[in-house]
Amino acid sequence: MNIEARLRVLKERISAACEKVKRDPNEIAIVAVTKTIPAQLIEEAYALGLRLFGENRVQEAREKIPQLAHLQGARWHLVGHLQTNKVKYAVKLFSMIQSADSVRLLEEINKRARNKMPVLIEVNTSAEPQKHGIHPVHVSRLLEKALSLEKIEVMGFMTVGPYPVDEKRSRKAFALLREIKEKAEKEFERTFSVLSMGMTEDFEYAIWEGSTMLRIGRGIFGERKQA
Repeated sequence: MNIEARLRVLKERISAACEKVKRDPNEIAIVAVTKTIPAQLIEEAYALGLRLFGENRVQEAREKIPQLAHLQGARWHLVGHLQTNKVKYAVKLFSMIQSADSVRLLEEINKRARNKMPVLIEVNTSAEPQKHGIHPVHVSRLLEKALSLEKIEVMGFMTVGPYPVDEKRSRKAFALLREIKEKAEKEFERTFSVLSMGMTEDFEYAIWEGSTMLRIGRGIFGERKQA
């Protein structure tokens, strides 16, 4: 199956998931995750209409994104963990950082960004110790700090679903992120429009629980080479 066929299947599955909960598929953005994916395949995805791309690692992005500067309108999100010593590169490469999960990281982004940097607060909603993301009970405090920083623009929240995928556990984790968003909107009296949750294995569950942004790698590009 090629990229065009995979993308067609993906959009059909998104539409079916939306229909089940009476949502509009146009509410949901697709971030094509390009970890280990070569430039020519990204160009193919771009030609099929994709404009949002996600990289996991700053080092790989530093090599790859300049090769694709000719793709007008393409935007890049950092969807993997960000170390503070890589922030100076990340703020130049990406139009959004989806993995803000500490005061120290937010302060470094604020220090290094030339303009307002859109971020998502990454929350560990599955209580898995190997995962990055702030604990749900600390979100309010981190958000308060983020909103005080001049060059930080908090757009919403991100989480990685539990693994292995299980409908009950997955939906619980995704529902928790939606509840965190709703609570934060009341507490801070503002709208957070982005809920980035759902990947190739679990995105239907994420859609059912309110996701507005999916991070899809294998569902578009197929099995990736080992990094």
